Amino acid sequence: MNKRILVLSTILLLAAGCGRTPPPADTVAEAKAILAMEAEWSKAGAAADMERFVSFYAEDASVFPPNMAVATGKESIRKALGGLFGAPGFTVTFQSTKVDVAQSGDLAYSSGSYTLAMKDPKGAAMTDTGKFVATYRKQADGSWKVTSDIFNSDLPLAPPPK
Repeated sequence: MNKRILVLSTILLLAAGCGRTPPPADTVAEAKAILAMEAEWSKAGAAADMERFVSFYAEDASVFPPNMAVATGKESIRKALGGLFGAPGFTVTFQSTKVDVAQSGDLAYSSGSYTLAMKDPKGAAMTDTGKFVATYRKQADGSWKVTSDIFNSDLPLAPPPK
C-alpha cells in the first residue's frame, strides 16, 4: 500500500508541474529597454561611430540595405555600411514609433523613421529620410541585440536614364 501511495503521489506531483508555464514577460518594461538601447544606437549613428553602431548587432545579424545584397555577420555589416559611415558629413539618427515584444519576452521588433545626412561627391549637403524595421533577440545577460535590420528611403526613385 505504501508503494502504491508513493507512486500515486509521484504521478500527481509530476502532473501538477507539467501544466505550469512561466509567467508572461513584462513586455512594457522590455519595450522601454529596447527604446533606451535604440537611443544609444542612434547616438552612435549621429556620431558616425561605426564600431559602436555595429556593436548593437548580434553576431549573426543580417542587414538589408537598399539596392545592395544582404549583409550577415558583423564583418559583412561593417563592409556594407562602410561607404555610408565613410562619407564626408555622414550622420544617421532614428526613432521608433512602435515596439512590440513577444509575450515570451525574448523576441521583439521595432519600426520607425530615420534621417541620414552626408555630402555628395561635389560636397553639397544631402539628406535622406526613410523608414526601418528591426528585430531583436534578448541575450543571456538580459540585453537586447539587433538580429535583422531593414531600411529604405522615402525619396522617389530617380528616373531611368534616357
